[in-house]
Amino acid sequence: MRIGTHLNARIQVLTANAFALLLLLFVSSFATAAQTPEKSPNDNNEYRLIEMDNGLRAILVSDKNADKAAASMNVAVGSGDDPKEREGIAHFLEHMLFLGTEKYPEPGEYQQFIKSHGGSHNAFTAFSNTNYFFDIQADYLESALDRFAQQFAAPLFTAELVDRERNAVHSEFSAKQKEDGRRFYSVKKAVSNPEHAFHQFAVGNLTTLENTDTNPLRPDLIEFWKTRYSANLMTLAVYGPQPLDNLETMVRARFDAIENRDLKPKAHTAALLETGGLPAKVTAKAIKDVRSLSLSFPIPSQRENYRTKPASYIASLLGHEGPGSLFDVLKKSGLADSLSAGIGMDTGENATLDISIALTPEGLSRHEEIPPLVFRYIDIIREKGISQQRFEEMQRLARIDFRFREQGEPIHEAMRLSSQLQDYPAGDILSAPWLMERYAPDQYRDILARLTPDNMMAYLLSPQPDLKNPNLTQWYETPWKIEPLNAETLRTNAPDALAKALQLPLPNPFVPENLAMVPGKTMSKPELLGNKDGMAIWFARDTRFNTPKANVFFSLRTPAASVSARSHVLTRLLVDSINNNLNAWAYSARLAGLDYSIYPHLRGITLRVGGYSDKLHTLMNRILMQVAAPEITRQRFDIARQNLIDSLQNKAKDRPVEQTSEFIQTALLEGTWSTEEKLQAAREVTLDELMSFAEALLSEVDPVLLVHGNITESYALNVAQQIDAIVLGKSDFMPVERSHVRKLPAEEMLVSLNVDHPDTGYTLYTQGKNTSFEQRARFRLLAQIISSPFYEEIRTTRQLGYIVYATPFEMLETPALGFVVQSPTASQEGIDQAVREFTADFETTLSNLSEERLEREKQAVISSILEQDRQLGEISGRYWREIDRDSDGFDSREKLAKAVETVSLEQLNTTFRDSVLNRDRALRVVTGGEGLSANDARDLILLQPPVTAR
Repeated sequence: MRIGTHLNARIQVLTANAFALLLLLFVSSFATAAQTPEKSPNDNNEYRLIEMDNGLRAILVSDKNADKAAASMNVAVGSGDDPKEREGIAHFLEHMLFLGTEKYPEPGEYQQFIKSHGGSHNAFTAFSNTNYFFDIQADYLESALDRFAQQFAAPLFTAELVDRERNAVHSEFSAKQKEDGRRFYSVKKAVSNPEHAFHQFAVGNLTTLENTDTNPLRPDLIEFWKTRYSANLMTLAVYGPQPLDNLETMVRARFDAIENRDLKPKAHTAALLETGGLPAKVTAKAIKDVRSLSLSFPIPSQRENYRTKPASYIASLLGHEGPGSLFDVLKKSGLADSLSAGIGMDTGENATLDISIALTPEGLSRHEEIPPLVFRYIDIIREKGISQQRFEEMQRLARIDFRFREQGEPIHEAMRLSSQLQDYPAGDILSAPWLMERYAPDQYRDILARLTPDNMMAYLLSPQPDLKNPNLTQWYETPWKIEPLNAETLRTNAPDALAKALQLPLPNPFVPENLAMVPGKTMSKPELLGNKDGMAIWFARDTRFNTPKANVFFSLRTPAASVSARSHVLTRLLVDSINNNLNAWAYSARLAGLDYSIYPHLRGITLRVGGYSDKLHTLMNRILMQVAAPEITRQRFDIARQNLIDSLQNKAKDRPVEQTSEFIQTALLEGTWSTEEKLQAAREVTLDELMSFAEALLSEVDPVLLVHGNITESYALNVAQQIDAIVLGKSDFMPVERSHVRKLPAEEMLVSLNVDHPDTGYTLYTQGKNTSFEQRARFRLLAQIISSPFYEEIRTTRQLGYIVYATPFEMLETPALGFVVQSPTASQEGIDQAVREFTADFETTLSNLSEERLEREKQAVISSILEQDRQLGEISGRYWREIDRDSDGFDSREKLAKAVETVSLEQLNTTFRDSVLNRDRALRVVTGGEGLSANDARDLILLQPPVTAR
């Protein structure tokens, strides 16, 4: 720490006696303590902030109960630092740092070590930052940190890997060339200020990362690393169960080797948009059936305003969804499906405040009416929206959320903290996202002063825009054009009827008041309180996280939902109507820490309500009333049906490997239907049919309820009574069996899909014999052992593609392995040949596996299976899955972990030979080449019996 170091120097100048040394230790300890950040009262972790001699700052987190450890390094260097002649080099450097260091020269050593000890790793490159992260079994944190630190201190940048990895970057670019998100982003870059680094291409490809004798890449890579990466630009977060002193020793011993080149973060002072060209509208063509309108306003950077959050105050009003809100008016008019508002980008110098709207077809045809309506709403906020009472409500909710904050996964906590350490002072790093220290009307008005018609860029994304002689973005070839807008028209042309309906949000009735914990011990598992008229009622009191929250799951299992593709479509449309009718009223509940979802599944419909238990019953009651008697309108039916048709049609434009995996799931799972069958049904269903279906849905049901958290048994019984009175009054009980997975034929089946994409998709699915814990354990363990070598061979060595992985492909407890490859260069035959060669070679590796290595891999799997629950919702979800599979012992995890312990190497080899080498019960789904058509393959699979328990 700077303060400690400074005092250290002064004291040593004054005296060298023992008293001075004792004083020095006291001062250093005090300096460390002074930088202990303010934390939530609900947070039992211990924190320490340190600054090392090389300028690297770190936050250490000791969570004595953690079973996993994690670390994240955030470097204040990103794509915005790319030289114009080497676009994408920051992203390329992110790739290269994983591939060998002076101490650990093998390119796959780090990845293999992390994977073999139950962990995961990755990195991402943003505009101003690059973040590297991993998690691992807690006992191996020190060894993992040793490898991690070396990547920043002494990377090798091996010449042959430089050329190989540029192909991987190009594969990543190629894999996403037909994704509308990337394509639309390329349009935003094209119309941005050419003097701003955001204008540049950030991903990189074989052209920008050229590697020739006249333009070698490796020297440029090393130069970029040496002139951009520096310890003083790095912030580290390390999370583990070890005491803080131990964590500090680990960190100081390893990360002090990173060189401090005393660099400064790059400042991006140019405007993001050339304001002289505003207002303007950019229209771009989408590949999928998506329609959106985004309004972007240049504003000053808001990083310094994190204590008052003026942009958040204004965005909360612009993005509100309650009655009379901008979104509510647009939605009731049939113009919009969703709306969000917030900071779009903040470079530290400049930022944008963005309003993003998903349009209906009607909204697209009338999109010119929307910006004037937005400006009318902004005027209302200027006139009446700046209110001390409104601020105090937002402040109170933020404080409650911080007070009862639940911890996330160690890897997510580490990533969050390493990033926030770049942006916030040490004392505020934990509380900054929730801080709203004071009412700041001048700051709110300053933001509003920028939200004007002459300071707006509108972006319209449409599948069929009227573009004559369009521009094309350089790398994604996205058609676009830009045209000026009239500021006066934007100011005055709001439709009167819609403008009159606009109003600001009322005080939130869902702000929790009773935040007390219910008495009684946390129950070890749910208890069945009884079967009331056929409804199973499960209850578990749980206060282990000291948060006054609860979760209620209610499933309406019904045979009507899975009779046909038509009933599947009708179920989805009915759920849409229910959600649509609840949204405006329930939005305030979401703001107040309550949440809900209503979703269709294989056996019917599930309703989940969760959050602070104080007002949960009010939300639950309203939702049940809507489920019992949903209001179905012609306008919403037409919009929802079109949205469903669009989403089904868009599946044909997904990534190749997404389509191959989707085929496997829909072909093998009972009660699922092909995209073509659902699309035909969606085009044919009528409003009258949906109304009849809504009445029939509740006629025969198999209901089940789970109430879990900060609640009492009497509360659970009251919820059951509420459900019975409102929803089940006229229902008959009808058991609905759980779906199964169909058993594949003995011989490998090859299916070829017709996909319009330059890459080849490949998914090999190899199915287990039965659903026993023994079989599931073998496949989990096989996936654990094979995944890292498969990635290393197919992606790193053979360079077949960016998307490469081997994974457990378990569906409804049916074990399986999945081998997935998406390649811009290889045919499906070429990919399969590579997979066969790899698995043939791997047989020897597996046969020679040492007992020590086998035991280590087992522990990695077991640690994943038994991973610690950190939030109430994780436990609720696990209980609900156990109820779904009729596991009333609630011990499936423990049984599976015990089965993994008993797997022998001989059993593992037998399963590998049968399933992977011989491909018994295998389904290979590819794009291009020879193979059965999707329809023929599905017809064959439909004839097969289900996979059995034994």
